[in-house]
Amino acid sequence: MADNAQIAIIEARFYADIADALAEGAIAAIEKAGATYERFAVPGVLEIPAALAMISKTRRHEFDAYVLLGCVIRGETSHYEIVANESARAIMAFQVKKRLALGNGILTVENADQAWIRARKGEKDKGGGAAEAAMALMRLRRSLEDGCEE
Repeated sequence: MADNAQIAIIEARFYADIADALAEGAIAAIEKAGATYERFAVPGVLEIPAALAMISKTRRHEFDAYVLLGCVIRGETSHYEIVANESARAIMAFQVKKRLALGNGILTVENADQAWIRARKGEKDKGGGAAEAAMALMRLRRSLEDGCEE
């Protein structure tokens, strides 16, 4: 149970149809847990770390967990490695530093077929998995904070 948790979904809209499929799974998992959500859109995966930093700083008391959604499809240039590696590095560093309950549902795939298999709610449902991971970390943080004086 999510105990009235508020979840921020930050989604890269570069592949809007894939982002929508990921969001469908994430929203279903969040609602099943009894939590609520707010969606934030950014142009691409490289903008997700900055949006995460902005939202968690300016609205830090509003969100109990964060779900990141997007897709990076390999192309013919090194841009894929830059986007996938640098966004993942920035997200992980920020998540650990700020101790955020975060589920990473950013797909890194070779082609659109792989993306769809991972995005669809009826298949691998990586959006739903990211939401479940975020809420699991939220519950872990809450259990560790119980009884702690600030």
